[in-house]
Amino acid sequence: MDSTGTERAFGAVPLEATDSVVARVVLHLASGAADSLRLAIVVPHRVIATATAARGGPARRLRVSKVFTTRPDSLTQARIERENAEARAVGRHAHQTAELWTQPFIRPRASRVTSPFGSGRVFNGRLTSSHGGVDFAGQPGDPVRAANRGVVALVDNFFLAGNVVYLNHGGGVVTGYFHLTQATVAVGDTVERGQEIGIVGATGRVTGPHLHWSARYGEHTFDPMGLIELTSALERPRRARR
Repeated sequence: MDSTGTERAFGAVPLEATDSVVARVVLHLASGAADSLRLAIVVPHRVIATATAARGGPARRLRVSKVFTTRPDSLTQARIERENAEARAVGRHAHQTAELWTQPFIRPRASRVTSPFGSGRVFNGRLTSSHGGVDFAGQPGDPVRAANRGVVALVDNFFLAGNVVYLNHGGGVVTGYFHLTQATVAVGDTVERGQEIGIVGATGRVTGPHLHWSARYGEHTFDPMGLIELTSALERPRRARR
């Protein structure tokens, strides 16, 4: 509930959603009874502007080591699938954790955004995916900060994401910080909003040093910038009653 008395809830929309998604909402009443609502929610598709789009191209074109774009062998594919499963497990566990934050989410870096959420990615001339996070400019040694209060749920080195930190903020919300030179926290640490948790790097599948910031609601990846927008009401002053 925000400062105006309005109840708010998160609901992630899958990146591959077309024109709408169906949401089922269960209301638990004080009497102990429950009521349910089934709603069709229109998905507001946005045109993602990128450097190549401005020149008429449909997606951002990037060049990386062929290690990351050639068909992986069975051991590498198994590693990627295992790492994806670890990330999904962190998201599932976040639903079992109470909300750990009371303030709005903030950007993990104050630098410019170099690639927004949802933009197409063409690696070495091959369209591979849509961008599942937001990239921030940075150089090795620059600090990466926690977007909000949470518990460090995972610190690891992933094949694609490089050195990663995942924070469990509770209430189903998880944020991830990729391509770090190194993490400066350990699993189980409780971190505060704005605390340094890592250092910008260029590990994993990258074209150069930067921070990739991601967000999950349970197992679903969504635009992390939405966390800032949705939680900004927490700092709005309450209007004086007449």
